[in-house]
Amino acid sequence: MNSHLQEALELAAQGVGATSPNPAVGAVIVNGGVIGRGFHRWAGVKHAEAVAIEEAGDKARGATIYTTLEPCSHTGRTGPCADAIIAAGIKKVVSAMEDPNPEIRGRGFAKLRAAGVEVEIDAAYTAAARALNEPFVHFMTYGRPLVTLKAAVTLDGKIAAPDDGVPGQPTGWITSETARAHVQTVRHRADAILTGIGTVLADDCRMTDRTGLERSRPLLRIVADSQLRLPLDSNLVSSCKNDVLVVTTSAASPDRRKRLEAAGVRVEVSERADGRVYLAGIADLLAKERYLSLMIEAGSRVNWAALDAGMADKIFFYYAPKILGGLHSLPVAGGVGKRRRKDALQFHNVKLHTIGDDEFAVEAWVRRDL
Repeated sequence: MNSHLQEALELAAQGVGATSPNPAVGAVIVNGGVIGRGFHRWAGVKHAEAVAIEEAGDKARGATIYTTLEPCSHTGRTGPCADAIIAAGIKKVVSAMEDPNPEIRGRGFAKLRAAGVEVEIDAAYTAAARALNEPFVHFMTYGRPLVTLKAAVTLDGKIAAPDDGVPGQPTGWITSETARAHVQTVRHRADAILTGIGTVLADDCRMTDRTGLERSRPLLRIVADSQLRLPLDSNLVSSCKNDVLVVTTSAASPDRRKRLEAAGVRVEVSERADGRVYLAGIADLLAKERYLSLMIEAGSRVNWAALDAGMADKIFFYYAPKILGGLHSLPVAGGVGKRRRKDALQFHNVKLHTIGDDEFAVEAWVRRDL
């Protein structure tokens, strides 16, 4: 086990949510013992390597630096980290992975080697480093945000009962407070969150990041609302601070659009040929604005639409030890569905997460190779 790379990964994790659209990176410099540590945080601008080099000072000469990601070779808000490593006299770089950006992958390592710095990639930590920056890696690989479909589900696959949302009737929760707190940590990693207007009308939700942790930019809250039914007095609108986007269709009322925009809500049109909101168009819009990740927390129909359109890349389902039963309770994915078992959507890289007592979550990727 490489304890220094492990520490670098733990440092990098402190920047998750605060660095987007940049990756979270950690660095540890060793010369006899640890002489410098750093992690990238958007608010501080400086990259992890630069922070660690500053702490190490003159002791960095002849040292080894352990990084979670290939040191950058280009100039952005700061100078190239590869240049800073060379200037500090560091003799060896041990990294967990190459930069996933195909336009610059390997350039940092090449610059270091050309300057006589030894470079090593520790493959034992590559998977962990990629997982830490999963949205960034996905965006750099495919040019679009990583889309995760999240749901709270009973053991029989239900997300709502027939009388949920009836005025004056208590709805209750499917999962525990522990699971709902865990959802916030997953939501904190996302750049944007999407739901349907049906969920907003039923729950009057806020869809905020309630971890209290630092973010590089506000969580963008998105509503798919083909007729612009979003109430002006809803929690979403009343809490809007240039962080609410409603995606609608050309059939929506121009007057409703003006009123929402006057309240600070951004309204965009993205529609299919049948007049419904084009969900995949939302991902395209987010890609143009460099939002690396999107969480979908919606109702049965929107969930199926996202899966059926191939928009969702993965799922994160929280299971509670409960059964609702009945033909009228809503399944996690409704809509038309598949007509034959052999046509079912398939998943791989399945992971199980223990969530408190008697609860668990299933994380899995949609298979694209079928």
